[in-house]
Amino acid sequence: MSIQIPRGTQDILPGEVEKWQLIEEAARKLCEKFQYREIRTPIFEHTELFLRGVGDTTDIVQKEMYTFQDRGGRDLTLRPEGTAATVRSFVEKKMFGDAQQPVKLYYMGPMFRYERPQAGRYRQFVQFGIEALGSADPAIDAEVISLAMSLYKDLGLEKLKLVINSLGDKESRSAHRQALIEHFEPRIEEFCGDCQGRLEKNPMRILDCKKDSDHELIKSAPSILDYLSEESSSYFEKVKQYLTMLDIPFEVDQNLVRGLDYYNHTAFEIMSNAEGFGAITTLCGGGRYNGLVEEIGGPETPGIGFALSIERLLAALDAEKVELPLTRGIDCYVAALGDEAKDYTVGLLGKLRKAGFSAERDYLNRKIKAQFKAADRLNAKYVAVLGDDELSGNKINLKSLADGEQIEIQLDEFIEKFTELCK
Repeated sequence: MSIQIPRGTQDILPGEVEKWQLIEEAARKLCEKFQYREIRTPIFEHTELFLRGVGDTTDIVQKEMYTFQDRGGRDLTLRPEGTAATVRSFVEKKMFGDAQQPVKLYYMGPMFRYERPQAGRYRQFVQFGIEALGSADPAIDAEVISLAMSLYKDLGLEKLKLVINSLGDKESRSAHRQALIEHFEPRIEEFCGDCQGRLEKNPMRILDCKKDSDHELIKSAPSILDYLSEESSSYFEKVKQYLTMLDIPFEVDQNLVRGLDYYNHTAFEIMSNAEGFGAITTLCGGGRYNGLVEEIGGPETPGIGFALSIERLLAALDAEKVELPLTRGIDCYVAALGDEAKDYTVGLLGKLRKAGFSAERDYLNRKIKAQFKAADRLNAKYVAVLGDDELSGNKINLKSLADGEQIEIQLDEFIEKFTELCK
C-alpha cells in the first residue's frame, strides 16, 4: 500500500506555491508600512499555555488540539493559533520593557486543529496574524482592522463585509453574563451538550454555537450592547468613529462573540460576500484581549490583534476570480548542440546566474527542437544557442522568443551584451 498524505493536510506544488509567496510578500510589505515586526515562535508549546490563554471552554481546547506527551512526560501541544504563543514570548522576553511602545508584532506559519476538513479548511493550515501590545487607545483597534482590510483590498478582493461588536469590560460582561444565564437556563435542555456545559462557565459562547445557531433563544438573546458600561460604550463609539474616518464600512452584529475566551471590548470579523464562496464566510477574525498578558504571567498590558487563514484567502480570490499578478518565466534558456558545447554551457549558465539572471539548460540530452519546447514551457524570454562550431568560432546566437529576432554575439562578451540587452 502506498503512503498517502494525512487527512486535512495538503501539498502545495510548484505553480500554486507562487501564489502563496506573493501573498506572504504582500503581508510582509504591508506590515512594514504599519511598523509591525515579525516574530517566530515554536510549532509546539506547553499545553498549559493554551488552557490558560485560549480558554478551557473553547472548541479549540476541548476538541481540536493536537496534544501529546514527550519522552520526559511533559504535555505539549501543536499550536492551534498564534496569539497565545506571541504573548508568551512577549512576557518571557520582557518586551513590555522595550523603549518602543506599543510592541507591534506579526507572525506567519502553520497552525494545527483537529476538525472536519472541508473546502478552505484544513487540519494543518497557515495563519497570518498581528498583535499590538501595550496600548488601550481605540485608534489602534481601528489600525489593526485597517491592516487586515488593506491586505484583502491590495490583493484584489472587493466583496468583503466587516462586522464588529463590543464585548465590553469586566463590569459589562458580568452584567451580560447574568442576563444570558437567566435567558437560557429555563430551556437549556433544548441545546447541545456543549452549550449546556457553557451555561455557567461562559454563557456568551452559546451565542457562537454552530449546532444551535438557528435556535430562537439565540436570536432573541440579550445584547451585550445593552449592558455596556459608560466607558465601554464610549470606547466602542471611538472605534466606530475611527473606522469611519479611515473610510472602512462596517456593520454592528450584537451576537458576534468570537471563539476564544480572551476577547473583550472590540471584536471583529471580515467575511466574503462572493457568490459560491461557501457556507463558512469568515476570512479573518480578531479583537481586543486586555487581561491575556496577565493570565500568562506578565504585567497588566492591553492588547489587540487578528489572525487570517491563507487558505481561505486563496479560496476567496478564486470565488471572485481574481488573478494574482504572478511573474513567471526565466530570462534565458541555454540550448546546446554537440558535446563540447554542452560542457561549455555548464559554466555559461553559472555566469548568467551570478550576473543576476534566471537561467536554465537541458539535462536530458534532448534534440534542439525539444530544447526550444522546454524553453517555451519555462516561458523564457531568450534562448541562447551554442553549437560546437559556434564554440570554436567564439560566437553564440541569441533568439528572442517574443518576436523571433536573432542576433550573433561574441561568446566572451555574452554576459556583458546580454545584461545591456535586458536593461
